[in-house]
Amino acid sequence: MNVREYYSYLSAARAQLWNFLRALPPADLDRDLMESGDRFHSIKDLLLHVTDVEDHWVHGIVIGDSVHQQYPHDWVRPQATQYDLNWILEYGREVSGRTAAFLDSEPNLNRSVKLVQDDPASDTVTLDQLLWNVMTHEVRHTAQIALMIRQLGHTPPWLDYMRFARPQATAEQAGADTADLDADSDDL
Repeated sequence: MNVREYYSYLSAARAQLWNFLRALPPADLDRDLMESGDRFHSIKDLLLHVTDVEDHWVHGIVIGDSVHQQYPHDWVRPQATQYDLNWILEYGREVSGRTAAFLDSEPNLNRSVKLVQDDPASDTVTLDQLLWNVMTHEVRHTAQIALMIRQLGHTPPWLDYMRFARPQATAEQAGADTADLDADSDDL
């Protein structure tokens, strides 16, 4: 699997999650379910954080054109209860739309990316590694959101990759199908 395919899956899963969250009571989205947590206490905190991380790495570091300025907030301690869910989702749509367009441009995934732009001695990774980091980060926090949904007494949507993967015949199945067709034509 490649970055573009996996990002496409994440986008579809994200859309399902967002649709589900729109139907929850606003108080559930704001409920502090991680009282001992340092920064992220609610579903909305995690949603905002996931978008911030993608915006920072993909648009701020790689492209140099972060969306964050259009959605001013404290990304270190988001305190997302002060924001309407639709505001958070609009920010997320803007970031993910730009990321999808960037991936559609077929960037060189082997290019080096400095992790700290203004530090000449900064570590570098490939763009591919950075994108996998961003996507893995989202998956981890989506799992936390699913757990929070359960803690609130709801059943989260099924977001597993297999729900979104397109079935493909294996070589063995394709060969069996051809053999079946040949056998059927012999009967005619």
